[in-house]
Amino acid sequence: MGELFATFLQAFIPLFVAIDPIGLAAIFISLGAGVPQETRTRIARQATLTGGIVALAFLFLGQSIFAAVGITGSDFQIAGGLILFILAARDLIHSAAEEPAKLADDFGVVPLGMPLIAGPATIATLLLLARTVGVGMTLAALAANLALVALAFAQADRIGRLIGHTGMRAISKIVSLLLAAIAVAMIRRGMEG
Repeated sequence: MGELFATFLQAFIPLFVAIDPIGLAAIFISLGAGVPQETRTRIARQATLTGGIVALAFLFLGQSIFAAVGITGSDFQIAGGLILFILAARDLIHSAAEEPAKLADDFGVVPLGMPLIAGPATIATLLLLARTVGVGMTLAALAANLALVALAFAQADRIGRLIGHTGMRAISKIVSLLLAAIAVAMIRRGMEG
């Protein structure tokens, strides 16, 4: 049982860092400011469902897609690592004084569902985990992370009040730093593979 749990954590933690439910809650709060509660609830479900479907599609069809376009898993790891590193670096240097662009009230599919929940980091992590810990354990870790995303969205206002704006930004920066480190590891593994 201990070995099974350790394997689950090997899959859960990288996906948790790639998906970043706490950071998503902060983004959800920001994007949903002024949106009625019923609409925010619908958008949260839509985002989680979209992210889950895209992630599952790449988990099961990713290798076939790569073969069809003539790239390898290593190529995708390097590309995903570079994109992930750029996203993490951009978040790390993003100024608190900069105002994010205002979106339409229907922001569940884009940007929340994709690319924030199921973006390059999540997809690359899923494909790597499927090869290293197996598809079943990867599915379990993905399901647990999507449940945390749904919980974070449902409790976004409470989390925001509890942690505060500064605390949310601090957690987001720490997660971005971990994401940058994971990106470097992905690039290194892709170059070795």
